[in-house]
Formats: sequence, C-alpha cells, structure tokens
Amino acid sequence: MNAQNLQSLLIEYDQKRNRAIIDAENRKVELYSQIPGLEKLDNDINSISIRTIKSILTTQNSNAPKELQKELSVLKNKKIDLLKNAGKSMDDLSPHFECSNCNDTGYIKTSNGSVLCPCIKQRLYNIQYNNSNIYDLENQNFSKFRFDFYSDTPDPEKYNSKISPRENMIKIKELCNHFIDNFDDPNENNLLFCGNPGLGKTFLSSCIANEIIKKGKTVLYQTAPIMLDNIIDYKFGKNNNDIVKSINNADLLIIDDLGTEAKNNLKITELFNIINSRLLNQNNKITKTIISTNLSLQDLYGTYEERILSRIIGSYTACYFFGDDIRIKRKIAK
Repeated sequence: MNAQNLQSLLIEYDQKRNRAIIDAENRKVELYSQIPGLEKLDNDINSISIRTIKSILTTQNSNAPKELQKELSVLKNKKIDLLKNAGKSMDDLSPHFECSNCNDTGYIKTSNGSVLCPCIKQRLYNIQYNNSNIYDLENQNFSKFRFDFYSDTPDPEKYNSKISPRENMIKIKELCNHFIDNFDDPNENNLLFCGNPGLGKTFLSSCIANEIIKKGKTVLYQTAPIMLDNIIDYKFGKNNNDIVKSINNADLLIIDDLGTEAKNNLKITELFNIINSRLLNQNNKITKTIISTNLSLQDLYGTYEERILSRIIGSYTACYFFGDDIRIKRKIAK
C-alpha cells in the first residue's frame, strides 16, 4: 500500500471532516436563532453531562449518577420534542460525515486497535489498481441496466440455447442479486461470466461492484493481463506495490478479460495461487471473486490446467452470456 497515497488521502479526510463539523456548528447557530429555548436546553444538557461524569468519578453516593442521568434523559427528550415541533431532528444538529463507519477519520476502532476503514481502503485500491471505468457509479449500476438490448426471440441454432437472450439475462441478473444478498455467506459460490465481447459482462461486474461498495466492502478490479504482469514484476522487484496482499485482502476481486493474458508457466502458477488462496480464505475473512472471460467453458478447458479449472467449476456459478453486441445497439439507440 503506497504510503504517499495514504498520507494524501488522510489529509483529504481530515479536511472534509472539519468541513462537516463546521457546517454542523453553523446549522446549530441558525437553529438556535429559529427555535426559542433550544440553546438553553443544549447548555443545560452539557452542564448535567459534565456533572454526571464528575459524580461518577468522585461521589460516594451511588444514587447521585443515576439521578443525574434521569435528569439528563428528561432534557434530551425535551430537546427531541422541541426539534420535532419545528420540523427538525437531532440529525440537523449533527455533522454529516460521508462515511458513518469512521466519521471521515479513515480509521475504525476494533478490539485489536484502530484499522483502516473500508472506505479509505477502497479509495487506495482505486488510485493504485482499479481501472476507472469499473467505478463509473453514475452510469454503471442496475438502474441503468436495460433488458431491452437483449432479444426476446429464442434462436437455438444461433445461440445453442432454447431460451432467448433476454430471458437468459433475467436469470443472470437474478444470480447476481443472489450473489450480492448472500455475499457474506461462505457457502455461496463465486461468479464466472463467459461469452462473446459486447454482451455486458464488464458492465454487470460494475453493477455488482457498486452494490458491494455500498455494503462497506472493498472491491479490487484487475484485467488478467495487467494483474499477472504486476504480480510478476513485484516478485522480481520491479515495483514496490504489494499487489498480492491487496488481491488477497480485497472483499471482492474482479478479474476481467481472463484468457487475453500472455501465457507461461509462471503466470499460470500465479493465477492458480490467486484463485486457490481466495477460496481458502487464508486471511480469515470471507472473500469472493468474479471472473469474466470471452472464452467459452470449452475454450477454458483447452487453455488452462485442470487444477485451475477444477477450482473454478467447483466453486463458481457459471453465467453464459449470449446475444447480439449491445454496444452496437446502444450506438444505434443514441
């Protein structure tokens, strides 16, 4: 993980956290002027909160803290009612941080100390590894996914299937939704997207990535050629980005364009190590993988070793894409 990138992001996080806090203070001042009695309530709450802490630390009377806490609870309820009558809520007085997990600090506390929040880890992945087109979250999400680009006419001779391309995509989307909903289930399969170019494999991977990121997970996107080249370069000391560690730690790894990489024994071994390590959950957490390829299952058998194919066939749900090139249809539709 690049220390310079992390330092730059932490500075950015500190700035946006400060902006959120200042914005909350400005809203509070404005609400004080709009809602009579709110400022006094806040002052009373702060005063009793301080007295409660002092009482817990110094008093010999065990009932004193309880009495103060009851008084504090009454004042807080009055504050909630006062805000509600003005059409406001406690949220209007609080800082609106982008990440509710770390409150824009970049770190979350665990029983073992502070660790990087998934939100900042994702930013680091995006900077260091991810191809930007996988994170066009505005355009590459399920709300933009259109079934009408797929024919609803079955053509068994052309597609080697009794169902239409549209019906097939409906089933694939259901599998994708199931994958997202059950992401944390260690018994759920990974996904293998097969089929010709231009059928929406990368787009659908982006849609899934979008939803997984919303769950607070990290997603690492790599094309197979770049990923394997980077791993080889790292192992031979040609770069200092420990991509292997990032690949193993990412909650979701998307390997795009499998089959387009130059093949040799070293790369085949590294590909096996990646697939196998993530299946074994060697970092003691659930990790999932999506592999996308223009190769058919038959072509995969002719391209890769049996040990790789056995891992994929045994632990991945295969989704076979067929139909006409939807990129051409999109251009015509425009």
